[in-house]
Amino acid sequence: MPDTPEPHPGETDEARAGRHRLGPHVVGQRVVVRHLLPDGRASDVLGTCTAWGADSLTIDREGHGPVVVALADVVTGKPVPPRASVRARVAAQEVEEHVAALWDSVTTEPLGRWLLRASPPHGGRLRRRGNSALAMHEPGIGWADAAFGVRRFYAALDQTPTVQVERDSVVERTLAPLGFVPMGDGDAHAQLASVARALRSVRAAAPDVPATLDEGPGSITVTLGSGAATGRGVLSGDWLLVESLAVEPDHRRRGLATAVLAEVLDWGASLGATTALLHVETDNAGAIALYERHGFVTHHTNRYLVAT
Repeated sequence: MPDTPEPHPGETDEARAGRHRLGPHVVGQRVVVRHLLPDGRASDVLGTCTAWGADSLTIDREGHGPVVVALADVVTGKPVPPRASVRARVAAQEVEEHVAALWDSVTTEPLGRWLLRASPPHGGRLRRRGNSALAMHEPGIGWADAAFGVRRFYAALDQTPTVQVERDSVVERTLAPLGFVPMGDGDAHAQLASVARALRSVRAAAPDVPATLDEGPGSITVTLGSGAATGRGVLSGDWLLVESLAVEPDHRRRGLATAVLAEVLDWGASLGATTALLHVETDNAGAIALYERHGFVTHHTNRYLVAT
């Protein structure tokens, strides 16, 4: 759906000014706006809308400072995708290595270019991310040797041999004839966002709800009300891991997930985090829509394979 009416042939920018379809809903979003200058010429401005008033909007021009545009001077405008982060070019394995920060204790052992991982129960259960071989590229020691090494490591722990791979990758296809098959559920997108941009977006949308913050060394747990919504943030260098964001069924569709996300991002930003990382299962359409609305984009998709 267009953001502005189709121009009539020969219609000038001056004639179209003030007839845009932007509004307060774009606060926190990256937008491109064409507007009229005092001399009558048209100019484009690209950045994040940070404020919407009765007569003007403010756009942060991504490192070049804010600009205030009179609403009457706006010719056209629309939201645009977030600017690609340099972190989007980081290899999937490097992204996933940050996940180790989620556990107080994690045992790791290299297996060629792969990484064997074992961690204690978290939230009352063993987590797949902490109890699987991270295998996002060729193992470097021979495929059969790598498969044997995974089986031996987890057999010694009395756990099912499990491998975390990129979905539909060469690694997944090569391990199939070696006896590793998809677990059947739990495929999850790894999504990244700029902490600063995501924070601007959630601040504009989050309701004002009192929150309890339980801060520890390098981590925070956010609770709204008596547990109606919760979430956790963990630092890994300048990366902020967002996890366990949940809202009780009776309290959904009230913006509480956004409020929790705002608290976690605000905490991470205060400690120098620049990139936010989270995992969201591919069948969780509601959560995916929430995160994408606030600037998260899928970097890669994870799948877990188990030995048969």
